[in-house]
Amino acid sequence: MSLSSFYPLIRAGLFKMEPEDAHAASISALKLGLAPACGMTPHPCLRVNVAGLNFANPLGMAAGYDKNAEAAVGVFKMGFGAVEVGTITPLPQAGNPKPRVFRLIDDEALINRLGFNNHGLEVVCARIAAEKKNYKGVLGINIGANKDSADRINDYVIGARAMLPLADYLTINISSPNTPGLRDLQGVQFLDDLLARVLDVRAAGASSTPIFLKIAPDMALADVDDVLRIAQSRGIDGLIVSNTTIARPDTLKSPNTAQTGGLSGAPLFAPSTAMLAQCYTRLEGKLPLIGVGGILSGRDALAKIQAGASLIQLYTGLIYKGPALVGDILDTLAQHCQRNGYASIAQAVGKDVAAHAQAL
Repeated sequence: MSLSSFYPLIRAGLFKMEPEDAHAASISALKLGLAPACGMTPHPCLRVNVAGLNFANPLGMAAGYDKNAEAAVGVFKMGFGAVEVGTITPLPQAGNPKPRVFRLIDDEALINRLGFNNHGLEVVCARIAAEKKNYKGVLGINIGANKDSADRINDYVIGARAMLPLADYLTINISSPNTPGLRDLQGVQFLDDLLARVLDVRAAGASSTPIFLKIAPDMALADVDDVLRIAQSRGIDGLIVSNTTIARPDTLKSPNTAQTGGLSGAPLFAPSTAMLAQCYTRLEGKLPLIGVGGILSGRDALAKIQAGASLIQLYTGLIYKGPALVGDILDTLAQHCQRNGYASIAQAVGKDVAAHAQAL
């Protein structure tokens, strides 16, 4: 029995559990070495270089799955070219009260209001340092601010100072909807100050580690223009587009759609891809983009790349489609290269940007 045909049986059992319990079970399985391989032979055309980093393929695990860097070794074994751990805050944080994760099964979506629950900088740093030699791909570390911090920008400075020596790239997460006031850091003055201080940390440490900025899909285009201008002027190495959305499309069919939190999964695909395409059009190739949101098939992954993403990430799609999704995506991308005579999947970046940009 193939992995794709076997997963529905596993999913049925997992979906009888509370979402956070099912997530914990999957982390435990990976820690025990029970990592299902995608079963695909790596294809040379999927190798990409972004921000000076070499990726075996453009597919990454998004932040939010392995919050505490407990299972990255196992995630890499599934076939991902990159794993982004976190979000990690300076101090340990329990997050918001439970229940705080809700499946929208009819929509292949989730709503979460976890609130940066994590073990804190000291514990996660030690874990990454101990395991880093075993990572078979690019490690991203996603940093955030504690909910009760008196100086949130300083939290990012603390995180950058600790994590830059350990990360292959660092992500500044100012776009989660689940920490009150966090998205205010996307405002012009806050963002400029934040990026300046984090980049000062990198310069002081003589580090060349790329720094990416993760943005929300819910911004007005005028605000997007401000973010892009500041990101470029400060020397950010790339943008991750996008985080979860606070919007609730009229097409949602499942119960729990009124729950507070960030919506991910299939309903996020169209708005996040439109935002991606808008960023690509505005940047004119000046910054690489990482496309996230609603990838549940190889076709979705290819669409993100054609809308302007040099790299892609997923998480919620694995919950609904299982580990075979990794192989499906990599096969689809490799086949696209072969059909079009591309030496690299990078040649597909932005090929259909106009169609996606019009959707916003």
